[in-house]
Amino acid sequence: MPPSPGVPAPPFLALSRTFWRGVTTTHGLSQAVGEVLAEYAAHAGTGRVSVWLHERRARQLVLIASSHPDGDATANARVATSDPDAPAARGLRLERPQLIDDAPNLVLIAPLRGWRRALGTLVIEGAPGAPLSPQQHLELATDLGRQLSVGIENVQLLEEMLWQRRILEDTFNSLVDLVAVTDRSLRIVQMNDAFAMRLGQPRIELLDRPLADLVGADLAGWVAGSDDDRSPDAARVRTIEHAPLGGTFSVTTTPLVNEDGETVGKVMVARDITRQTALEAEKDTLRAQLAQSERLASLGQFVAGIAHEINNPLQGVLGHLELLMWTPPDQPEATTASRRGLRKDLRRIYHEADRAATIVRNLLTFTGSQRMTRRRLRVDRVITRALATRRAPMTRAGVEIVREQGADLPSVVGDQLLLQQAVLNVLTNAEHAVARNDRGRRITIRTGSPTPSIVRITVGDNGPGIDPEIMPRIFDPFFTTKDVGQGTGLGLALTYGVIQEHGGTIQAANGRDGGAIFTIDLPAADPPVGARSDAPAPGQDPATGED
Repeated sequence: MPPSPGVPAPPFLALSRTFWRGVTTTHGLSQAVGEVLAEYAAHAGTGRVSVWLHERRARQLVLIASSHPDGDATANARVATSDPDAPAARGLRLERPQLIDDAPNLVLIAPLRGWRRALGTLVIEGAPGAPLSPQQHLELATDLGRQLSVGIENVQLLEEMLWQRRILEDTFNSLVDLVAVTDRSLRIVQMNDAFAMRLGQPRIELLDRPLADLVGADLAGWVAGSDDDRSPDAARVRTIEHAPLGGTFSVTTTPLVNEDGETVGKVMVARDITRQTALEAEKDTLRAQLAQSERLASLGQFVAGIAHEINNPLQGVLGHLELLMWTPPDQPEATTASRRGLRKDLRRIYHEADRAATIVRNLLTFTGSQRMTRRRLRVDRVITRALATRRAPMTRAGVEIVREQGADLPSVVGDQLLLQQAVLNVLTNAEHAVARNDRGRRITIRTGSPTPSIVRITVGDNGPGIDPEIMPRIFDPFFTTKDVGQGTGLGLALTYGVIQEHGGTIQAANGRDGGAIFTIDLPAADPPVGARSDAPAPGQDPATGED
């Protein structure tokens, strides 16, 4: 709005120059506004002119500048935005300047409004000097408020941008990872302090240099990527031992994309994983040492078990042979009793030697040294033949055998004798377990096919079950809970090895109602072509294979 005729126009152009000259120097916003207010007060002939800025978070207005700063009792004063008696707070809620004449002195308040928000209030105290009328005074205050609003908002936006830039730069330089930004030709355009410090050169000397000069041609070529890379927005990661940077790094490269979505360069981020790699290598070394120690300990237990088990029958053989050596040759008058004693000693020698040979055979089977003869088999027939071996002693011991055979079970491929021995070992283990019962000794054998590719054998008993503390060791070689001379500790270990050789699994658990349950899963054979290769012999039961 132009001033009324006869009223000298305020020097707003000069005021604007004064404002921006103060802002662009070290005086800052407060002193620049103060200089503008002082010139305006001198031109308009008013009393004190002050500017109060709104602090939104504190909900206060703070005095930042005044035309009479010297001796101003209200310098740096603050008022609440909700204070109804404060002219600055009242002006914040106005749409246009307003005169307040109910005060001892005339006060004009004008809102300072920016494009986005209320900035504060311009407060002019005292009547203007002649020849300005109150209306002209109001018009001049409106123009001053508009000019100050534009300047203050621009300064605040500039300060906010500079603050945001400082935050970004501080964040960028606070990263411990090495960051380098290049243009399309792979020349350095920006980097963080960590990258410059790692290279040991000032940042100014690294800018605009080829990336290859700083990190080597190999890494720079990888950062550039190949012409066949059709996913420029995807990050690529590589782990390298890098001498120029001094360590082992996990390097990530991504394209530098501008606001238009165009790729204008590359961003390389290198994370130093030297210590992490050393720790991983140390862990691997310790893990290998631990595994070696465990193998040596297992080997020691294995050798001790072999020595103990073979030593027992050998001592028996040697003892009886020593007795025979000191026994005089039979004379014609030798009694029948002495001949019987000789046969008894020879029989004992035979049994002890056979026991040692059995241990050796089991060891060969356990270690896989015994050659397998593979053919198609039916697990029910294998179980039947294993039961036939122990049926008589089980009957004498009062053990009840319960069989539940699955229908239409697929065949398996394996060695019949080895599988029969494996099942027999599990049955013998169950027999020894139920022998502790005073009555109701029962072993349940089930066969089935939970899936078309698996044939399952389940052997359960109503014995005392397996102690949870020894459960992890029951398949270990020479581990046994039986008394000396009652078992070698190779039975379940042998079974485990045989089942593994057949591509199956064996697991042990305790049943809900007590007793132990052994579950053997064997892979089913492919459907046979033509006649079954495991057809029963003439005179045998097709279901059980019994004569």
